[in-house]
Formats: sequence, C-alpha cells, structure tokens
Amino acid sequence: MKFLFRFISGPNRTLLRSLGRRQFSDLTGTKAKRNYADNVSEYNTVLASLNAKRRHFLLRDVFDDMMLDGVQPTRDTFEALIMGTMRGSRLQDALFFRDEMKAMGLVPEVSLYNFLISTCGKCKNANLAIQILEEMKRYNVKPNGQTYVCLINACAAAGRLDQVLAIVRDMTAAGGELNKFCYAGLIIAHMNKTPRSDDVAAKIIELAEQSKGWSSVEESGNTGNTMLGISEEELYNLPTAEFVHRRFFIYRQFTVYHVAFHACADLKNVEATETLLEMLKKDGKVPDTFITMQIMRCYLHAGNIDHAVQIFEDYMNGGKPPAMELYATLIEGAMVGYTPRGMELAQETLVNMTKRNFFLNSKFGSDLLLIAAGEKTGGYTNANYIWDLMQARKIVPSLPAVEAYYSGLKGREIPEDDPRLQLVTRTLNNLRARFGPSLGRP
Repeated sequence: MKFLFRFISGPNRTLLRSLGRRQFSDLTGTKAKRNYADNVSEYNTVLASLNAKRRHFLLRDVFDDMMLDGVQPTRDTFEALIMGTMRGSRLQDALFFRDEMKAMGLVPEVSLYNFLISTCGKCKNANLAIQILEEMKRYNVKPNGQTYVCLINACAAAGRLDQVLAIVRDMTAAGGELNKFCYAGLIIAHMNKTPRSDDVAAKIIELAEQSKGWSSVEESGNTGNTMLGISEEELYNLPTAEFVHRRFFIYRQFTVYHVAFHACADLKNVEATETLLEMLKKDGKVPDTFITMQIMRCYLHAGNIDHAVQIFEDYMNGGKPPAMELYATLIEGAMVGYTPRGMELAQETLVNMTKRNFFLNSKFGSDLLLIAAGEKTGGYTNANYIWDLMQARKIVPSLPAVEAYYSGLKGREIPEDDPRLQLVTRTLNNLRARFGPSLGRP
C-alpha cells in the first residue's frame, strides 16, 4: 500500500491529480480548470506554447494528462514533444517520446531523428547519436545531409575527433561536400578533444582558411525546421544559436569565424585571435557583434584589460547598435582574477550600463553575481551592487548565485542582524525550499 501511495504521489503526481479530477468528470467547469486541454488540437496548441516559453520540463506532464484523457497523439504532437526536449536538452524525455511514438505505430521521420541526434549532442552522448543513426537505417529512414552534420556536431560536442574525421571521410568519399557547419564541427571537435593537442590553435586557423572553399549551396534542406523556428545553428548546437534571431547581432555567413573566434577566446590565445582578425579583414569583412564579444573575451581572460576596453569603446562610438551582451562580457572579464583595476572597471561599467538604460535580467544578473561573489578580499562592492540592482527590479538570482553570495557575506563576519544578510538568508531558504539544495551548498 505504501508503494502504491508513493507511486501516485511521487514522480507520477499527474496520476494523482488526474484521479482526483475524474471525481468531477460531470462538472465541465471544474474539469476545464484542472485539465490542460480537451482534444488533440488543443493539446498541440498547449505544447507549442510551452515550447515558446521554454518550459520544456512540463512536456512530459502534458503528455501524461493527454494519455489519461484518452486523446490520441498525432505526428504533429510528437514533433512538438521531441523538438521541445531537444531545446531543453532533456535526453531521457526525448527517448521516451520516441519509444511512445513507435509503440503507437508511428515511425519517426528523418527530421525527428535529426532532433534526437541533436539532443545527444547537447548532452554530449556521441555513442547514442551513432546508435540513433543505425536505428534510422533499420527502419529504412534515409538520412539526409542534415543528419550527418548533426552527427558531426554531436560527436564534436563530446570531443570524439576520431569519429568526426571518420564521418567526414565517409561524406567526401560518397561525393558529398563539406559546408560551413561541417568545418564548425571540426573546430569544436579539436577544442573538445581530451587531452587537447598542443597545436589546436594552429588547427583552428587552418580549418578557418580551408572553409573558404566550402560548398556555395547555402540551403541544406532546413526549410521544415525554419518553419518550426529552428535555425541550423540551434540544430547543430553552435555557440551562436541563441543569437541567430537577433537583428544585426551576427552575420550568418561568418559561421566558421564565429566558432573559431569563440574557440580562441576559450584558449585565451591572443595571437590566434589576431590572426583570425587579419584573415577577416583580408576578406573585406568587419567583425559583427558576436565576434567583437569573443575578441574582448580573449583579451580580458588573457589579462589585457586596456585593449578590451578600447575595443568596447570603439564599438560603442562606432554608431553600431549597443548590446547588453557587450556590457556583460566586459564586466565579467574585468572581474577575472579580482584585481583592483579589474574590479574598479567592472563597477564603472555597471554604473554606465545602468545610466544608458541597460538593466540586468535574471540570466546576466545571476551569472555576474556568481562571479562577483567569489571575491575573497576587498569591500565586496561589486557583488553588493549587482545584488542591489537585481533587488531594485524585483529579480531573484539563481540558487547557485545566491548561495555563493551568502557564503561570501558569511565569510566577512557580518552581524547576523544585518538587513542585507537577513534578506539574502530568506531568499536562499526560499530557493532551497523550492528547488532543493544545490551540489555546492555551503
């Protein structure tokens, strides 16, 4: 009996809720309030809404209610479910929906298999991505060009350079041409390979140079995905995925440059970054906003704060659209190492950002608070200021950021009755009650 109670009240709470709902099945108004939808069309609309709001963790819950209501899912339903799990990097849910789909006699189409492979890439599971390709062949689902590019980037995310090179060899042997996304995958594979080779920066430059001969055919069969609002950058898990729909932020023809500059910034390799910049100029191009961010990030993490500030000021004074990401990049990079000069610059940038009506949202604020909270000496000015800016806009930081800030305050022996510490303590307790303790709980 205890097992049954745990079964219906634990992870399967949807069942408990639905059992309660059935007691009022004759009350249309009550059912409407408790139910997600009444038919497959309404359920598909709900799924589309959840995907648009990025509430991917609710997809399984909606599907459970759909089954309890006896509503038969369609291909469109599973398309929305699997696409949403891809965007939310929820691999187990994606595999569950695939299995449910096949159990209902519906074989996934090639686009859904591509979503599954992409999800494997997000979760760095290259072996499963290859297994999904083999499953496609067993079900006589013919892979398309996107399938192999998804596979390249899934293996690249896991650092499986050997598998990436094998796929590339198979593609070229079959008469296929490498496009810009294949070169991007090759760069990512070299970056993620462990141990990383000593000549990785040289490889990045070489691949960026080779990519100039990529196939001139831009379209790669992504029409259906575009209609769903999925860019190829998102499908292949490229670092520009979240910016691709931003006007004037990236030039999509710079795909390989985007990945190359991002990799060199991760390497803190100023020389390689400057070489890429010269290559870009020789092509008659100027950096877009994303590339500017990566150049700044490289100089900041390499300790060359003044050069990064100059790049930032040149961009802001150049008549280009200002972007919150540039402020966040400068603030974050300035706090690396918690030097007096860097912390002062970070505070000045925060003040100037606010004066220009750029405000911290939950993501930027949490990220910056988490970094600022790591300051062990000094007056803790930046962490306090970031906290105050978020409080002024009634934005609650993430649990890890609040935990780090709380630990920093406690480490400074602040009195227990201090109003700031009391507010942070209440916020931390509320977040822990809601989400549970994080792995780094102090």
